[in-house]
Amino acid sequence: RAVAEGKDPDTKVRDVMSEGVAWAYEDDSVEQAAKIMSERQVRRLPVVDRDTRLVGIVALGDFAVESSEIRPAAQALSEISKPS
Repeated sequence: RAVAEGKDPDTKVRDVMSEGVAWAYEDDSVEQAAKIMSERQVRRLPVVDRDTRLVGIVALGDFAVESSEIRPAAQALSEISKPS
């Protein structure tokens, strides 16, 4: 994104990063994570432990691995795709 906007490739990450990042706890439900993704209109969500240490990232496609998880993912994608 930074290079596409014409920024110097040596620009520091802090100068182009997103702030106010949303996350889910590793023991949150898929439904809760999908709700956060929908509300924040993001396709990927950092996952943290209860000490807020990063333990992974969940993407919309991860929800569709199990057929029972397709509905939350589809709903989140629908919300994310709406113009803001």
